[in-house]
Amino acid sequence: MNADHARRLLEDERDRLEQVRHAFDDEHLTDESERESVAELSGVDQHQADIGTETFEREKDLSILENVEAELADIEHALERLTHGAYGVCEACGRPIDDERLEAMPATRLCLKDQSAAERQARAFG
Repeated sequence: MNADHARRLLEDERDRLEQVRHAFDDEHLTDESERESVAELSGVDQHQADIGTETFEREKDLSILENVEAELADIEHALERLTHGAYGVCEACGRPIDDERLEAMPATRLCLKDQSAAERQARAFG
């Protein structure tokens, strides 16, 4: 894959993920405790299920935000590899990663064969 095209793909994906991250800023997920975030719900006046729903939604949003942060870190890593000429090379076996895979997942670190092996191993130990 052409380095300029790869950089454009990675930067576009970084911009998209940063927009997602900023959308969560209004919800104060990282600067409020769970107790503070559901403080407007009175434990006496509200049904416990309402508080449970709020807690579930907060945990779901935190999980999404955590995934976004991890993807952003992967993109930064890919941009570093691009700068140093190692982009598009599988970190496990050293073979080139197919352009189709890079097009679909610009921040990927592994070729399809090694990614499949890593996922099988994770399921076996997970």
